[in-house]
Amino acid sequence: MASRVLGRPMFAMAWLTVKAALRYRLVQILSVLLLTAVVFLPAIIKHDGTARGFTQILLSYSMGSVTMLLGFATLWLACGTLARDVEECQMQMVAVKPIARWEIWLGKWLGLVLLNGLLLAMAGAAIYGVLSWRSRTLPPEALEELRAKVLVARGSIREAVDAQGIEAEVNRRLAERLQDANVAAMDRSFVRQQIREQVRAQYQIVRPGMARRWVLDFGARGMRLNDTPLSVRAKFVAAQATVSGTYYGLWEIGPPEGRRYRPDAMSLAPDTFHEFFIPPGLIDSDGRLTVDFLNYNDTAILFPLEEGLEVLYAAGGFAPNFARGMVIIFCWIALLAAIGLAAASFLSFPVAAFLSLGLLVIGFSTGTLRQVVTEGGIAGVNANTGLIDEPGVLNRAAVKVFGGLLAVINLAQDFSPVESLSTGRIVTWGEVGRACLQVVLLMGGLFGTVGVVLFTRRELAAAQSG
Repeated sequence: MASRVLGRPMFAMAWLTVKAALRYRLVQILSVLLLTAVVFLPAIIKHDGTARGFTQILLSYSMGSVTMLLGFATLWLACGTLARDVEECQMQMVAVKPIARWEIWLGKWLGLVLLNGLLLAMAGAAIYGVLSWRSRTLPPEALEELRAKVLVARGSIREAVDAQGIEAEVNRRLAERLQDANVAAMDRSFVRQQIREQVRAQYQIVRPGMARRWVLDFGARGMRLNDTPLSVRAKFVAAQATVSGTYYGLWEIGPPEGRRYRPDAMSLAPDTFHEFFIPPGLIDSDGRLTVDFLNYNDTAILFPLEEGLEVLYAAGGFAPNFARGMVIIFCWIALLAAIGLAAASFLSFPVAAFLSLGLLVIGFSTGTLRQVVTEGGIAGVNANTGLIDEPGVLNRAAVKVFGGLLAVINLAQDFSPVESLSTGRIVTWGEVGRACLQVVLLMGGLFGTVGVVLFTRRELAAAQSG
């Protein structure tokens, strides 16, 4: 009974926050923009009649637009609902009532989460409805491809990467290189990274006229999946460009000593994903699927270890998968609400909005951060020698700072339901649980703790305007 009494002021503050937000013109404008992004624009923009074009318009575009609109609106509302209440002296009237500062802060966060959760649910229902309606207009072949590759939840199997073996070989070669005085004088992490790329290349490169074999272990699922069609998804890069821009290769799939599936030689474009179906019955008795690729070109091609080849299989339906993806987006929205309120806990509205949007831009800049960390710094070329300069103290410090920042950002950004749904990938309950734990409880809890502490210590009387 005591916990219910303690919670009443917080829920009352949440309801007041929702009512105040609904009075903002931003909410009405946001509703119109969401409706336009989900319903009207996809109906106006024409796709190319293929499953991929249809998916990019209705799923990738619509869900990306909804996430962006709700994300920016959540930050703006979070900053405004707290900072303006303080600046306009409304918070001072609330603070003198029998309600703790932490209840005020959590009540506002809860109100924002409920409001944006409602908007997100409405947008998600509209996306699903438009997707079901518009899919009926596709040609039969495209509709069949859409149901097989997009309107499904597919699991993925990749070849296990021997990370320990790669690192052992890197350490062996590094020890040999360090016997050279010139190499020993260079930055150790820079040399190690160069050696690691050389070792990884041995597992990725397929030379002209040579073959590359993948062995994918399905384990106990092998017998169950052996009676269902599977699809192979591959991506490669080429060492040299050809006149036609495409490369020929032959695939052989199945037990090496048994019946193998050999589709016709394919003309494949580099730097793009290629997917084709394979018949059932190709997994051996040990639950393993063997895939061979023969390079018919005059140049080497490279299959990246992380995304070079995978086999996809049906693991569930689209509707539950879509719902799980929307839950992950909801977790992002909850985190953004905590960030905006934390900034508004000690800053004025314009400054809080600027800081929050700045943090959001940094979160979107993970590609640059990752490049700096991977390359061991911001490499510069010596104008006299034409060689890459050895990383200096500033570069090494940047790598440490950016590495830590990237690790923190990845806690919230390691989930991409938009990409998974647009390619028919399964969004597992494990991913949903990790999103709730890492994004809401860990990252949101961190910003929430900072916001509550700063708001509790803030002198509200000093913030009165004019």
